[in-house]
Formats: sequence, C-alpha cells, structure tokens
Amino acid sequence: MNLLNEIWRTYLDIAPYLFIGLAFAGFLHIFFKKDLIAKHLGSNNFASVVKASILGVPLPLCSCGVIPTALYLRRQKASKGATLSFLISTPQTGIDSIIATYGLMGPIFAIFRPVAAFVTGIIGGVVTNLLTKKEKVGSNKIESSFECDLCELKTPHKHRVWEKLLGGFQYAFGEFLDDIAWQLIVGIILAGIISFAIPDDFFADFGGNGLAGMLIMIAFGIPLYVCATASIPIAVSLIAKGISPGAAFVFLVVGPATNAATITLIGKALGKKMIAIYLSVMSIFAVLGGFALNYIFQFVSFQSRKMMHEHSSNNVILFGLMLLFSGALFISLYKKLKLKINDKKIGEENMMNENKKSYLVEGMTCNHCVANVNSALKEIEGVEKVEISLSKKQAFLEGDFSDEEIIKAVDKAGYKAKRET
Repeated sequence: MNLLNEIWRTYLDIAPYLFIGLAFAGFLHIFFKKDLIAKHLGSNNFASVVKASILGVPLPLCSCGVIPTALYLRRQKASKGATLSFLISTPQTGIDSIIATYGLMGPIFAIFRPVAAFVTGIIGGVVTNLLTKKEKVGSNKIESSFECDLCELKTPHKHRVWEKLLGGFQYAFGEFLDDIAWQLIVGIILAGIISFAIPDDFFADFGGNGLAGMLIMIAFGIPLYVCATASIPIAVSLIAKGISPGAAFVFLVVGPATNAATITLIGKALGKKMIAIYLSVMSIFAVLGGFALNYIFQFVSFQSRKMMHEHSSNNVILFGLMLLFSGALFISLYKKLKLKINDKKIGEENMMNENKKSYLVEGMTCNHCVANVNSALKEIEGVEKVEISLSKKQAFLEGDFSDEEIIKAVDKAGYKAKRET
C-alpha cells in the first residue's frame, strides 16, 4: 500500500466528522460570548475554576486562538486560577474535535478526552489559586461595547434567526477552518507517513505500551504546533504502530495544549511560575489519564482505523459530508494562499506610504488573530482604512486618531501594539 493511499484513507476517515463538528462549532459561535465567560471567572475560588473549565471544553479554539481570549479574561480581572484552567481545558478539545475523535477513535476516546480536559483544567486552576492566593482580584467590570472574537454579532438579540445561523456558518467554515486548515493537512500527511514508513508494532519494542511510550509522547508533543483536531489522525497512526491508547492520549493532551509559541506568550503575560504550573499539570495528569485509559482498554477492545474506513466509505451520508467538507477546505486553502500573497504586498506597499501610520503588533500568530485586531481597529472613530501584515506583524492605518486609542484597542483585543517611527 503506497503513501498516497494511506494519506487518502486517513482523509476519508476524518473528513465527514470534521464537517459535522464544524457545524456544531458554528452553533457555539452564536451563543458563547467572551464577556459572558469573563463575568463568571472573577472570583479567586474553586467555583470560578470549575466554570472556566466547563466553558473551555466545548469551545472551538486552537492553542493560538485561546491565548488572546485568555488574556482578555485576565484583563477583565479573572483570577489566575480561572485563566489557567481555561488555558488548559480549551485547546485540548472542542466540539469539532470531540466529534472527529468519535469518528476515528470511537466513543470511549470521545468521552474520555473532554472529561480529562475538564478535570485537568480544574486541577491546574486549583493549584494556581493555592500558589497565588495572596494576590488580590479586582472587580469584574466588562465593557458591553466590546465585540468578542468568538462572535461577530454585536447585538444578536436584534438579528433574525437566519442571520445568526449565517454568522455561525461563516465563522465555522470560514475563520475557524482557515485557522486549522494547514495544521489539519500536515496532521493527515504525517499520519499517512507514519502508517506507511513505520513497521507495525514498532513502538511496542521500545516501551510503547508503558510509561516510556508516554514520556516519548510528551517529548514529541510539547514543542509541536498541532490543533486538537489535527492531532487525531496522528494518534490513530501511532496506535497502529505499537503506541498504547494511553500513550496516544498523552499526545492528544500535550500536542494541542502546548507549543513553543503558547509557552512564550503565557510566560510574558502571566509569569514564569505560571509556565511551570501549566507544563507540570499538563504532563503529570496526561500520564495519569493515559494509565487510566489503558486500564479501561484492558476490558474493551480498541476499534481499528480499518473498520472506521470501511464504515465511512460504504455510508452514502458520510461520503456526501466528506465532499461538502472537501469543498470548504479547498476554498479555505485558496483564501489562505491569496491572503499570503496579499500579505506580502501590504507590507511592501505601505512601508513607502507616508500617509499611513505603522504599528507593530505583538502576539499575532494566525489569520484569526488578524481578524481580531482588524475588527478592534475598525471600531475606533476616525480610522478610515486598516491593512494588516501577519508576516511582518504590522498594522497600517489611515485616518484621524491618536496612538493611545490604537494601543488601547489592540490591548483590549488581547495583543500588544506600539507605534513605529
């Protein structure tokens, strides 16, 4: 069986469930507001930590998208415990990845994964509150005019139902899919390479069924930049090569929730102590969860990827959903390629334009970030035109406004800006 066939099989397995997951993500986009989340997280107590973990588990935010949201919550006086709980539970899973996990890995993984994310988030938040209990938490004042990055509808109660649904659809199959598209493709290709190039039960000869396999997954997953959904086909392929379900679970935890960029941003925003708590809790409880999952699978057989592939190929509905997702993915990749070309032009053209003010924006890592910053800047009175270069981390603006207004708006969106001279 050749490499391309393995990659294609992996795509066939996951594509229909991704379409269903993204549809549910669109519904969540309609109802979940960042200010709604923030107002429940201001107390430095156990309840705020639990609420943060509950709210974080279903939200469709990747490890880069969760950072500005968490920083906004922190600026709105959410406790460090609640903030870290949200940071831990959110990127590990989401409604899209839960459904995709069910499609590729079965119901046990699909249930265990969000439950573990919920518990780990609570543990991380409680530990943080205990270690920072002397810090004071201020009032949880929310500015009602803020437009959150989870929802583009400023006043949803004034919109018709079809307009809300359209907004959710545009977010799920537009902005959110744009964020994870390349990661998803890399994940599928990597899963195909693992299936093709590595012999069956290869990792079993190197302790893949025990603690050694879990430690290998920690070392492999922590620096890797992969979203919760893209990590699924990789985990399935690793299981086929001798990694235990528990070790694969460890990868599903640390892969999406940790990467070099996330760790750096947490350190800058919350301090080195928070990095230590974050990585320690994630690693320790990923391993404990891995052992628990292995114990469960001693009594239940793991559903193979081959069975899932046959099921997907022979089901007309799933095949139709695969075609729909393929169309959305093609459009997303086309837009990303076009944006990349335009991004380069924006930087080159605007640097020579004396009528435009240039600002360096720290913290932008993806098109989701660009959309957040762009939305925040366009809300400023006097701003006539906004162009943002992701590659150069720059925003170019025209109009009559002050630097203070720009810096404040970008800060409120979860990023840092400074005027370039």
